[in-house]
Amino acid sequence: MKKSTLRTGTVAALLTGSVLLLSAAPASADPGSLGSGSGGSSGSSGSLGSAGSISSGSAALPIPSPAGLIALAAASTQTGKPYQWGGVGPNSWDCSGLVQWAFRQAGVNLPRTSQQQANVGQPVPRWALAPGDVITFYPGATHVGIYAGFGMVFNAYGVGVPTGLTPLADLPINNIRRF
Repeated sequence: MKKSTLRTGTVAALLTGSVLLLSAAPASADPGSLGSGSGGSSGSSGSLGSAGSISSGSAALPIPSPAGLIALAAASTQTGKPYQWGGVGPNSWDCSGLVQWAFRQAGVNLPRTSQQQANVGQPVPRWALAPGDVITFYPGATHVGIYAGFGMVFNAYGVGVPTGLTPLADLPINNIRRF
């Protein structure tokens, strides 16, 4: 079996698994109803309040965003394409160009570089990481990818490595963002 066929099959299986897991989750969640706080306040920072409740608008729940899932699905269509520094597709990609393009398919306009992408969206704690979240790596946010679930990141990794999945354990996390 060709490596690209195996990789495409793996991506499809991971995305299918993510959708199956999501279908078991509640259709909606009211983060303001968690805990015994005074209720959520709109426009809050999403941090834990003094009573231990999570404010509404929080990205601190392990529930994927619809835009993130759409972006992950879009990015997966680029499996096997080569890495090229500064690449913005459609024939080759760099890490941030791929993430920017994938989220544009979901109606989210992200800045161009991984450093800029590290500073937009809602911050997410590691324990709340969900498929579709954007993860920047290394000090200085010099690499970026989209979390695919099951400990894997979809990314344009580098020269000689086709666009696809990389184990999250191989990459030191800088920060996590949700859109």
